[in-house]
Amino acid sequence: MSTEVKISTEYITLGQFLQLADIIQTGGMAKWFLDEFEVFVNGEQDQRRGRKLRAGDKVDIPGHGVFFVK
Repeated sequence: MSTEVKISTEYITLGQFLQLADIIQTGGMAKWFLDEFEVFVNGEQDQRRGRKLRAGDKVDIPGHGVFFVK
C-alpha cells in the first residue's frame, strides 16, 4: 500500500516529511528516527533529515509504508 503526501512548496525536508506523513510526532524525533530506521528515497538509503524531497519522489520506510510526494 502506498500513501500520497501533498506539499505546497517546491520541496520539503526529510525531517519535515516524517512529521507530515504522521510517522513522528515532533521535528525533534527526526534525528532519532533516522538513526533507528532505514529510509530509502528513490531507491537509495538516506539518513539526512535535511534531504530535500520534491514532487515525484518516493520514500520507502520498511515497516511503515511507501509514500509518494505530490
